[in-house]
Amino acid sequence: MDLQLRDSLVLVTGGSKGIGLAVAQVALEEGARVALVSRGQDHLDAAAATLAAGDRVTTYAADLQDAQQAVDVVGRVEQQAGPIEVLVSSAGAARRTPFAELDAAAWHAAMQAKFFSYVHVIDPVVKLMAERGRGSIVNVIGFGGKRAAPTHLAGGAANAALMLATAGLAQAYGPSGVRVNAVNPAGTLTERQSEGIKATARLEGITEDEALARQVGSAPLGRLADPREVAETVVYLASARASYVNGAIVSMDGGATPIVV
Repeated sequence: MDLQLRDSLVLVTGGSKGIGLAVAQVALEEGARVALVSRGQDHLDAAAATLAAGDRVTTYAADLQDAQQAVDVVGRVEQQAGPIEVLVSSAGAARRTPFAELDAAAWHAAMQAKFFSYVHVIDPVVKLMAERGRGSIVNVIGFGGKRAAPTHLAGGAANAALMLATAGLAQAYGPSGVRVNAVNPAGTLTERQSEGIKATARLEGITEDEALARQVGSAPLGRLADPREVAETVVYLASARASYVNGAIVSMDGGATPIVV
């Protein structure tokens, strides 16, 4: 299926590894151009080398928890690479912390790491898209915003806030030609998943291997997701093939949580 993304500019935050890097790969396969944003230039250079797409990939180092850096990097992308037609937000992850270890600083840090690192980029980009009358945003959030977990309360609260922001922005900017959707992956084979396994092991007093085995054992499909599987859903939602999908929060937990909404 042609997703009609050829030559479109796709900005991927958190694009140097994990789901973000997988999104970049899928977008490139669809003929898009990709701009990657991450905090470390070393990681960005490694990602660009992995993608091996020449000048179809540009990289930009910025700490998106800093609102001004986020605004500045959006400006640089628009000036150097062209109008942003798709934004995939995948940067930032709140540290998984057993509930007894939480304090006020941990709650604040979770909002900075997850919620504000997304919003700081979404805000300038959605306004630029609205001025042009077109654009698509997909937020890679996480299942913690729908299902409370004792090792992910602060991060889950940030995820829930992003889900509400996604739905609200979709309604607000739909009349301007901008679609906003989200994907909520559950267990996915990334470095972030490893951190969650460690937190669960500490909370339950078991080994990390045992914690991982329990998670895999509880998965209806008998395995965790591959980042590529999440990325393909993200890129479809971003594309013109999903032109009437707006304000959707797509759950990707392999059927582990049998709920209707």
